[in-house]
Amino acid sequence: MTSPTSITQQDELLTVNIRDMTFVPGAAPGSEVIPLFLDRENGIWVLYGKFAPGTRLPTHFHTGTVHFFTTKGEWAYLEYPHNPQTEGSYLYEPAGSIHTFSVPEDATGPAEGFMVVHGANVNFDGERFLDIRDAGAIEDGILHYLRDRDLPVPAYISPKSSSFRDRASTD
Repeated sequence: MTSPTSITQQDELLTVNIRDMTFVPGAAPGSEVIPLFLDRENGIWVLYGKFAPGTRLPTHFHTGTVHFFTTKGEWAYLEYPHNPQTEGSYLYEPAGSIHTFSVPEDATGPAEGFMVVHGANVNFDGERFLDIRDAGAIEDGILHYLRDRDLPVPAYISPKSSSFRDRASTD
């Protein structure tokens, strides 16, 4: 068998580094994110997140799977207090799971982590529907925040038709 021929031409690797990027406010007070990969067409979002002590995200239903790797601090789902996630923890969440992300009030510092999400978070306040967060909503929110403040758009990776380009070079 011969070696395959690349059908995706790249002049450079598709790579970003969180040390070269700036956090933007997340969807909930106390949360900040760095977009790494946002694919609204396929519903995939990859973020690096930072969550201050006491941060609590809305209870949410996942339409797809989630991979979360905790790099700093501690957090837990309110529904699973006996399974805290600490530095070095990897968590897989199957589609259809429901939970509430929370960082302890008495945490000594923020919780941080890297997440790969397929699909959307359907957010609730108790039984009341709040909103849907998916790659498109996240991208729109980040771009709106940055443009309103005349800040540069970070070079996150975003698929464009059959090729890949970072968002900063296409705006």
